[in-house]
Amino acid sequence: MSPFIINGTSVAPGQRAVVELAAAQLYTQTPLNIPVHVVHGRRPGPVLLVTAAIHGDELNGVDVIRRLLSARFLERLRGTLIAVPVVNVFGFIYKSRYLPDRRDLNRCFPGSETGSLGARMAWLIKREVLDKADYAIDLHTGAVHRSNFPQIRANLANEGSKAIAKAFGVPVIINSVLSSGTLRDTAESQGIPVITYEAGEALRFDEDCIRAGYRGVRNVMQHLGMVAPSRRKATVEEPAIALGSSWVRANTDGVFRPLVSLGSRIREGQRLGVINSPFTLEEVDVLAPFGGILVGRSNLPLANEGEALFHIARFDAVGEVAEQVESFSHDIG
Repeated sequence: MSPFIINGTSVAPGQRAVVELAAAQLYTQTPLNIPVHVVHGRRPGPVLLVTAAIHGDELNGVDVIRRLLSARFLERLRGTLIAVPVVNVFGFIYKSRYLPDRRDLNRCFPGSETGSLGARMAWLIKREVLDKADYAIDLHTGAVHRSNFPQIRANLANEGSKAIAKAFGVPVIINSVLSSGTLRDTAESQGIPVITYEAGEALRFDEDCIRAGYRGVRNVMQHLGMVAPSRRKATVEEPAIALGSSWVRANTDGVFRPLVSLGSRIREGQRLGVINSPFTLEEVDVLAPFGGILVGRSNLPLANEGEALFHIARFDAVGEVAEQVESFSHDIG
């Protein structure tokens, strides 16, 4: 096998390296680098890219990659693993989703050598990292004050993306339209199958979500023939694909109290939560307009009219999906 070359660094078969991408400088002229881990197997195989914290406050993926890089099965790796624990180093430092100019790095791809800070960082990641991948997994969480049940989002019209989405092994897959400027959109435009793992909340570690994410990445690596199959049988044999999903929004202003937990089966007309006034005894129910599985929820007890509170995914056989979700939650808990 030939060495794997990234950003001018040559990694020999059976070796690993940390390559520093020079991203920018702080105001103090201190260099700011993006560390990229490369594990180059002794035997040929695909190149898998795993990224986290492209939104700097989404931390679960950072620990997923830490555990992945410590895994002993990498000693027998086929192909090459490229892992970027923190893509948005600026946001990570400042505990922010965004770059210093308030741009969303995941809306800056494919980027430009001469554009904004975000465009330049996106171009660097694309040129030096993404362009070398055969497959990609992008690890995310919900936003601040918002949690997601472990789920995969993918463009299921792409058979390669659909295959690794199913292999990941979480019970819920949402067919997600590609958004312009995202790493996922750029990857697919280059013929790279890619999925997004969404789980947990920004600025919080969630052990169950981290464990499921680590297991999911390994499942994909097994599917691609990069590592040997685990002796442990996967809990979810065939993940359910959502027919669609929608947010239920606040119908008034006030103090919000949810009554259902993530992963719950939701029935049409079910009372999901209540919004009450802090100054009167008035209380308004938040009702489910349709049935499904709760895959996202606001955690902030204060709500303005129109704010997204509950994210419900719709399925044909919602009862079967609910059983899968319950089994999955018990397995990772």
